[in-house]
Amino acid sequence: MAIDMNFSHDIDDEYVKLIRRMNPTRVVIDNEACKDATVIRVDSANKHGILLEVVQVLTDLNLIVTKAYISCDGCWFMDVFNVTDQDGNKVTDEGVLDYIKRSLESDSCFASSMRSVGVKPSVDYTAIELIGNDRQGLLSELSAVLTHLKCNVVHAEVWTHNTRAAAVMHVTDDETGSAITDLERLSRIKGLLCNVLRGSNNRTNGAKTVVSQGITHIDRRLHQMMFADRDYELVGEDLMDEKQRPNVKVVNWCDIDYSVITIRSKDRPKLLFDTICTLTDMQYVVFHANVVAEGTEAYQEYYIRHIDGSPVKSDAEKQRVIQCLEAAIRRRVSEGLKLELCTTDRVGLLSDVTRIFRENSLTVTRAEVSTKGGKAINTFYVRDASGYPVDSKTIDSIRDLIGQTILKVKGSPKEQKQGSSQDSPTRFLFGGLFRSRSFVNFGLIRS
Repeated sequence: MAIDMNFSHDIDDEYVKLIRRMNPTRVVIDNEACKDATVIRVDSANKHGILLEVVQVLTDLNLIVTKAYISCDGCWFMDVFNVTDQDGNKVTDEGVLDYIKRSLESDSCFASSMRSVGVKPSVDYTAIELIGNDRQGLLSELSAVLTHLKCNVVHAEVWTHNTRAAAVMHVTDDETGSAITDLERLSRIKGLLCNVLRGSNNRTNGAKTVVSQGITHIDRRLHQMMFADRDYELVGEDLMDEKQRPNVKVVNWCDIDYSVITIRSKDRPKLLFDTICTLTDMQYVVFHANVVAEGTEAYQEYYIRHIDGSPVKSDAEKQRVIQCLEAAIRRRVSEGLKLELCTTDRVGLLSDVTRIFRENSLTVTRAEVSTKGGKAINTFYVRDASGYPVDSKTIDSIRDLIGQTILKVKGSPKEQKQGSSQDSPTRFLFGGLFRSRSFVNFGLIRS
């Protein structure tokens, strides 16, 4: 029986390859058809997950999708996307346009889900996935442990939602600058980070650490982690402000056996990716869709069926779809004051900066950490731990400590005045102020 099933799978796989060779993906990029956006048309043989792969390519380039018309009923996939750059202009960079065309027409773009689940080893870094209960100072404690273990964080994203926190971190060995391969050391890293995630209550459930050399698409993986952690189950109905809550509805269109999902919410970057990512991971297929983003509002309409061909079957399933899409939209919402840090990278930088946040009663709601050419470019969204608005005096104090030209407040009315500071970019380059503190003393690390 197993041999017959494998044989059948091979036949199906070869059939799919034949269809693709007979009908190669065609991408047309048009800068003349629309006066205020670049139009990208994608025609291809259909396959589950293909829509997410296309949107992922556009999202990874930080392009803004203003309109989208999607149709993949039957064996053929046809999409039209109106996109702009982050400044609202047409995409005219020939290098970017060529990359879009080559990426979408490449067979590897649609070959597997490798982009979403780490299956390819990397010699450049070690990937660490973390999930557990959110609390003030958690990122500070985790990064302090990594510094203590001689690990440098070269890239990371941290999301918090509904009392849960998830992070994907890429770390390197301090001495070699490459991935950590020693199994005993990896086991120790995993164990100590798990101790931090559990916190003082030492709960074994609700905290998880995975260490690997796999390449993963960070945003996709964070959605998968939080979905598996069931962060969509609200702890209390009052957790979400009704004014900010997205309007998600699901109805069954019995005449053609579809379920229709409509979403109205505030527009933001990567919104389309987040919703399609979640529908794909929930094993739903989008057959038709219409997406429009005008001003600050976004409207999305999806005609879906489950991968087994059935629409949404019950009220319980309908409620679950609504909750999961609300969570997908909310996870990336930028709550709090936006702080940007740009300075020379070094081991322990993330630990030192987040320790200062913690000591000034700020909690990090979302973080993006990256390094490029020896420079650390980090973005933090922070809130006051007490729930009150962040005090401007607290921010001034933190910037005095870290350096006015190193840490900047985005969107603050005082930003222009603060930008004229006479402080040297290296004056506060961590002298004796940024001495790491061992969390062994706090009982969070055990052998």
